[in-house]
Amino acid sequence: MIALIQRTRSASVTVDGETLGKIASGLLILLGVEKGDSEQKAERLCERVLGYRIFSDENEKMNLNVQQAGGSVLVVSQFTLAADTQKGMRPSFSGGAEPTEAERLYNYFVACCRQRGIGTETGRFAADMQVALVNDGPVTFWLQV
Repeated sequence: MIALIQRTRSASVTVDGETLGKIASGLLILLGVEKGDSEQKAERLCERVLGYRIFSDENEKMNLNVQQAGGSVLVVSQFTLAADTQKGMRPSFSGGAEPTEAERLYNYFVACCRQRGIGTETGRFAADMQVALVNDGPVTFWLQV
C-alpha cells in the first residue's frame, strides 16, 4: 500500500463539477492499493501517515504530525501509484489490486483515519477526479508498507 502525502495549505477534489472533499491546512493523501495489501497494511500505513512529523513547531522544525498541527486529511484513490514504470514507455498496472479489493481497502483506510479522530474528506473511488492543492513548502513524501 502506497501513500503519496503532500502538506497543504488547501486541497480539494471535484467530480463532474461537484466538490466532494475540501480541506484547509493538512495532508492530501494519494492512496494506491497493491496486490497482496491487507487491512493490517492499511492500519499500519494510516498510523504512519497520521503520525508523520512534517508540520513545523514553534521553532520552525518539522516536529508535529497533522493532528498536532490542527490539520485535516483529504484521501484520494490513485491506482497509478501502483504502476510498474521500469520498462518501456507505457506503465503496467498489473501490480495494482483488483478494483473491488482496492475499493474495500481504500474505504478501510479512510475509516482508520476517521477512527483516530482526524477530520477526513474523500474523493470518489474510480471516478475521473480533478484534484487541486496548494502544496505548503512544497513538502511531499512517499510512504509505503
